[in-house]
Amino acid sequence: MTTKTLINIAHSPDPDDAFMFHALANDKIECGDYEFTHTLQDIETLNHRALKGELELTAVSIHGYAYMTDKYAICSCGASMGDNYGPMVVAREACSIEDLKGKKIAIPGKMTSAFLALNLLLGKDTFEYEIHDFDQILNVVERGDADAGLIIHEGQLTYENQGLKLIVDLGEWWYELTDGLPLPLGANAIRKDLGPQVMDEVTAILKQSIQYGLDHRDAALDHALKYGRDLDRAKADKFVGMYVNDWTIDFGEKGREAVNLFLKKGYEAGIIPEPVNVEFIG
Repeated sequence: MTTKTLINIAHSPDPDDAFMFHALANDKIECGDYEFTHTLQDIETLNHRALKGELELTAVSIHGYAYMTDKYAICSCGASMGDNYGPMVVAREACSIEDLKGKKIAIPGKMTSAFLALNLLLGKDTFEYEIHDFDQILNVVERGDADAGLIIHEGQLTYENQGLKLIVDLGEWWYELTDGLPLPLGANAIRKDLGPQVMDEVTAILKQSIQYGLDHRDAALDHALKYGRDLDRAKADKFVGMYVNDWTIDFGEKGREAVNLFLKKGYEAGIIPEPVNVEFIG
């Protein structure tokens, strides 16, 4: 009996990632020489684990990838792109973007792409921040423990349920700034020490899993709903559609351009310490 190569997949416990990995998690596709296990943790934890090279295949923030290029390449599939939508800043009362400067903003992590985008918008060191679990930020803002909150994942569809006001959609801001580029938020990164053949083959299996979910949407959505905090089926379907789509099958030329520009602007603004050489696999 041939021993299979074990690959630990790590991703966030949210509907779009669950949809993407439905086929692998539920043995819907043939994986050849590979066996996959699954680790579910929030994206900032995964960013920190990837800094140490702990995971073979892991979801990472595009911002986080800037600090781990020695260990990981980005899979050409598996992207989360905000195409004229994305992470949001919300508050209890309406205010202008300029009013956010000097305020305390609850954020889901310093290595998230949302935090990089917020710094590009407001300017580095122009606001205070406090790190909270991404699924608690709406509660933090509602209680008044922060002036505003930077929200990712399904909070983008549910913030109004808690009486909060949208101050800025960072995906819309980036789209206007760049004449129509999507905001690159997340990717799947694969560890370089696996070698070129394994990296290519595992990336191809990941692409199969994403395509399977899109081709069997209802079943994949059933799986994704297990991770849809406060989302009914219609909203979960909308959220999945926002972040699992053609961009997820392949970044494409425009998606690659967006990634490189986002990280370049981060470096030029003094947020990312070194220029980033982005390496795509597949």
